[in-house]
Amino acid sequence: MNSKTAPGDDADASGASAEFNRPKPLDDASALDAFVADAEAAVVEFYTDGCGICASMEPVLGNVARELDVAVATVNPRDDPPLVERFDVRSVPLFVLFVDGEPVARRAEGFIPGDDLGAWITDSLADAA
Repeated sequence: MNSKTAPGDDADASGASAEFNRPKPLDDASALDAFVADAEAAVVEFYTDGCGICASMEPVLGNVARELDVAVATVNPRDDPPLVERFDVRSVPLFVLFVDGEPVARRAEGFIPGDDLGAWITDSLADAA
């Protein structure tokens, strides 16, 4: 667990870390755009209903969010079909890392263990800096 936070505690006055405890479900492109605009770094999982691998990634995303203090969210592109083309969604789960509202890295390899996902985020953030 991140030493800056404890269950029920906010890391700062805005309570940002409390928001990062579990992936935030997003309904559409406008919600996604607002979410990534509000975070320095954010990971968004594109998923579909009925995808077992996608569902199994939710707790992994929550753990990574706490460890790295990054914003995480999920979005079903079938709820907003233009997202499929915009992010070239060919398979799910698809993870897209955003920095300052812009996509900087993507990964679509099925289930990704937490350590691997965390390392990918950390490495991608370093590359984007």
